[in-house]
Amino acid sequence: VEILISFIIPFIILLTVVVFIHEYGHYYFAKKYGVGVTDFSIGFGKEIFGFNDKSGTRWKFCAIPLGGYVKMAGIIDESMDTKINHKDDEFMSKPLWAKLWVMSAGVIMNTILAFIIFSSIGYYQGTATISDEPVIAEIIEEMPAEKAGLTVGDRVLKINDNEVYTWSDLTKSIHQKPNEEIKLKIDRYGEILNFNIITTIREIPNKNGTSNVGAIGIIPQITYDEMTLFQALNSGIARTLGSFGMIVESLKMLGSGAASVSDFGGPIMIAQLAGKTAEAGMIPFFTFMALLSVNLAFLNILPIPGLDGGHIFIHLLEGIINRPLPLKARITIQQLGMTFLLILMVTIIFQDITRLFN
Repeated sequence: VEILISFIIPFIILLTVVVFIHEYGHYYFAKKYGVGVTDFSIGFGKEIFGFNDKSGTRWKFCAIPLGGYVKMAGIIDESMDTKINHKDDEFMSKPLWAKLWVMSAGVIMNTILAFIIFSSIGYYQGTATISDEPVIAEIIEEMPAEKAGLTVGDRVLKINDNEVYTWSDLTKSIHQKPNEEIKLKIDRYGEILNFNIITTIREIPNKNGTSNVGAIGIIPQITYDEMTLFQALNSGIARTLGSFGMIVESLKMLGSGAASVSDFGGPIMIAQLAGKTAEAGMIPFFTFMALLSVNLAFLNILPIPGLDGGHIFIHLLEGIINRPLPLKARITIQQLGMTFLLILMVTIIFQDITRLFN
């Protein structure tokens, strides 16, 4: 029951919202441009429950909550359905511009969701200002500071032989000592105390990839000032674009060798993070939801067969050559794309399981 509440329920809520928004984008524009939709599914596999709407679309929740799909009439997708009769309500009968709107709508909706969440958080929380006073405002559980006995309100006076006047001084001194013993001189409400702490190692990104820095698990005081609606919307745009930028930087690190596939996370890691962020509060949970929505948007726009970007690429190619690709060629492309995605998914899940047991 504890595992169910801590991880599974937040995980299902998270994926349901992000996937529903994505698939509803496809559904809305398909209906808007007269494409028939037979199924709107959250999850895969056996149907748990569902209903039919007036237009005949089957809305359903399925047993495996790891995605979803909208099944449109007359489209060659991952289901490999080859029944194309070129009727008016079939996807393949629509003009190129309509196809592009339908296929890109999921990515657009996920991006809008992230923007709305980031803007809402900014408006609710306000502008964050980090105090430069070397006073501990929060201590992270299971980190060296907590284990050594540091408490909230402690003022750091000295690290080793270095005087500490600001939080920047403190951070610089600790970062330079990964996995090393450091001596802290603390002022605890007038009482002077000394602590010996062995730092842990934290990996942070930089221009050349990543670097290892020392950390002990302390957080400075953060205050929040009210934000206007206009400022919140600007913050939403900046954080959404910044999230896409983080993904691009991660891929650059992967290409340069600074990161590897083992650093990627799959459903198990998402479930763990969903549980941890839900436990931390609504703002961390919704922030993670926005980040996941951006990741889903970025992944789906990649020109890989089986993903939205793959469909878009094929339709653009057909527009350039001014004729549809042969049916066998389209099916072969889809099969290759699905095989690649399956291998990637199995690899990431294997990494998830390995990380879980380690």
